[in-house]
Amino acid sequence: MKVLVTGGAGYIGSVTARRLLAEGHGVVVLDNLSQGHREGVPEGAELVVGDVCDAAVLDKVFAQGDFDAVMHFAADSVVSSSMTDPQRYFRTNVTGGLALLDAMLRHGTKRLVFSSSAAVYGTPEEIPIREDHSKEPVNSYGESKWLFERILKWYGRAYQLLHISFRYFNAAGAAYGIGEDHRPETHLIPNVLRAAQGPSNGVTIFGNDFPTSDGTCVRDYVHVDDIAAAHVLALGHLEDMSGEVFNLGLGRGYSVQDVVDVTRQVTGVNLPVHVGPRRPGDPAALVASPERARNLLGWRPQHTELIDIIGSAWEWRRRHLDGYGSSL
Repeated sequence: MKVLVTGGAGYIGSVTARRLLAEGHGVVVLDNLSQGHREGVPEGAELVVGDVCDAAVLDKVFAQGDFDAVMHFAADSVVSSSMTDPQRYFRTNVTGGLALLDAMLRHGTKRLVFSSSAAVYGTPEEIPIREDHSKEPVNSYGESKWLFERILKWYGRAYQLLHISFRYFNAAGAAYGIGEDHRPETHLIPNVLRAAQGPSNGVTIFGNDFPTSDGTCVRDYVHVDDIAAAHVLALGHLEDMSGEVFNLGLGRGYSVQDVVDVTRQVTGVNLPVHVGPRRPGDPAALVASPERARNLLGWRPQHTELIDIIGSAWEWRRRHLDGYGSSL
């Protein structure tokens, strides 16, 4: 297939683009590089620098592409800023998504794999979280993803758009020489690894009085290449599973303290830990039920241990001391 990957210069999009190429697909990446990195776009993929909100750019890309399918990763995704600037998140994630769908219809491309988020669930009522859990997002990022999922349902009914969505939990790790380099970086694992790289005051844990085994938050970490593998699998199931939504996670959680302990083991650095106050809205635990993806798609994660996930991220970080643009 020839696949358009929006947001394909970002962390998960670029790993997925690389996996698509490895499995023989043609890839065109559309990214405005506001959060993605030109260096992350794999060799063999064509990069078009442009915004998913720009209908003229989309028409130009589709007119030249003759695409079989689209994988849609392009989004603003920093949860904290989504609380202070919801306009930006709805404009990019909803209005931009609509612009993409309308361009697809104009040019006759009717297959889409959507990168959604576990943020659609909000504060969990039960663990593990299944796909039929109530949707009560607690930030505009999660709300924007949930809105777009519902838009897809109606486009599927009215225009025969084939679509599959993935709600993944905490993406982590590195693959194909591609790692995690957000700016600003808000994710736990890259921040802990950065602290282990050089002189630092250690790491801060936000709260140690949660109702968990060690008092710190528990999260479900899933390797970025396993997420990419699920997206590629979905291409083969758009005809028979259109409209399906799948969680992606390991089905078990690791605490913040676990991440620190494993990072110490992987890096050999005895990071000091400081305890800060809880962050507003932080649930005690977020753990996926990935059974539908396993049973229906045949998805089998290959990286199932936290030490392997953090180890791959550390290997990438050691070669990129300050992220992309600083390779050793």
